[in-house]
Amino acid sequence: MRIPRREFIATGTALIAATYVPDWAEAFQPSAAADAAGAGAADAALARAAALGASYADIRINRYRRESIATRERQVQNVSRSASYGMGLRVLVNGAWGFAAINKVDAAAARSIAEQAVAIAKANGILQTRKVVLAAADKVVASWNNPIKKDPFEVPLETKTAFLFKLNESAMAVAGVSFVNSQIQFIDEQKYFASSEGSRITQRLVRTNPQFTTTATASGDFQTRAVGDRGKLLGYEYLEEYPWFADAELAGHEVVEKLKAKPAVAGRYDVVVDPSQLFLAIHESVGHSTELDRSLGYEANMAGTSFVKPTDAGKLRFGTKIVNLIGDRTQPGGLATTGYDDEGVKSDRWHIVRDGMFVDWQTTRELAPLVGQSKSHGCLHSDDWSSVPFPRMPNVSLEPAATEVSLDDLFSDIKRGLYVVGRGVSSIDHQRYNFQFGGAVIREIVNGKLGAMVRDAAYQSRTPDFWASCDGLGGPSTYRLWGTSADGKGEPGQTNAVSHGCPPARFRNVNVLNTGAA
Repeated sequence: MRIPRREFIATGTALIAATYVPDWAEAFQPSAAADAAGAGAADAALARAAALGASYADIRINRYRRESIATRERQVQNVSRSASYGMGLRVLVNGAWGFAAINKVDAAAARSIAEQAVAIAKANGILQTRKVVLAAADKVVASWNNPIKKDPFEVPLETKTAFLFKLNESAMAVAGVSFVNSQIQFIDEQKYFASSEGSRITQRLVRTNPQFTTTATASGDFQTRAVGDRGKLLGYEYLEEYPWFADAELAGHEVVEKLKAKPAVAGRYDVVVDPSQLFLAIHESVGHSTELDRSLGYEANMAGTSFVKPTDAGKLRFGTKIVNLIGDRTQPGGLATTGYDDEGVKSDRWHIVRDGMFVDWQTTRELAPLVGQSKSHGCLHSDDWSSVPFPRMPNVSLEPAATEVSLDDLFSDIKRGLYVVGRGVSSIDHQRYNFQFGGAVIREIVNGKLGAMVRDAAYQSRTPDFWASCDGLGGPSTYRLWGTSADGKGEPGQTNAVSHGCPPARFRNVNVLNTGAA
């Protein structure tokens, strides 16, 4: 049943009033006095650390503002807002790290965390088996903001909620759709970085992340179609310029069709993977496996280590010659894009896999010298002022074909295949080697043409075998940038927002599993 728009909006507006959260924008906005106090606190921390014997120190003074709005059909389910402000100091004493943080920003607090960080570094040094050596870095005095057209924190709550209601209405207008959930998250991250080497950097990053899930039910069965993983380093204009309502209507049709889809037949298929699913395969099989700290065994708590050995750069055949994978902290709109990383290294773009050969790692100033490199690729990050900075994934993206290749071109010579769209049930082992990835929407390819939808399917392979089976890539116009806002790593755990761009890609003779219940 189609919901009259007037009723739809009126119901939601009443619920907004009932769940009103006081505005926190004024309290969050920094002032010239606060900025001056922060710079003074940073200088006090660095001076105190040096006086206590630190050979190197850096400090991050960060402000965070977050807003999340969640709806279901005609109801606002939740509006949450939070703000945070504090500083974290990292010091190096006799080759060992120490770290301390506090939710106050003044000179006295800065000196106190310097004393704590130095004491922790000295304690860590007792058990240290290898002294930390940092790659050289330029002294940087700069400011950087990601470009936005409209600040989402200046847009009225009612406007944001009306967007979600219209999104829900677009999906619910499809006959057979039973439920729709939608959400928007906005994050405003403001950072001041200072180091004992003289760098002073201010940055602001604004991220916008909409997502929704449609559900259809019939005869005791139900299916869902989630559309997520589309966050961008953009402002509110992302909601206004991207065709979200058309996507919601399409998701409605897809979820209704899934109810009637037949189970997939297990076997060998040629598989074309859409960017909305391939981004996840890149993230898990390439992004995590080429983090150098995982390969060295320094990280294993979340997502494991890596099958790639520290000596494999320039030696390991990772895929076919058309496979080129780029580490990129400069990519416009990328969730891991920034001007400078959390130790003041300018953002970089570099090949991780070139012409199918694994050639380079994701590195920081500490990791680069361990593989004979004199320069970091700028991959240090902390998810909060209170978190210890450590290596995190950049945007890792698959380059498209040099000439235009359409989706139909990729289908054209496939006799028996599958086209995989969206994220489904997936898993990968702790060396990022054996995996299976499901899709949200999967269709047969028969004699070069797209056919009926199937369900309960996942493609299964090993990382080097999968990329070695890639024999076709879409052209530049098929390239899309998707990503995740919550990539976990470490213990205690931290999250990182990261994007992966790619065209659709074709993989030959891939094993496909039926994942349905027996």
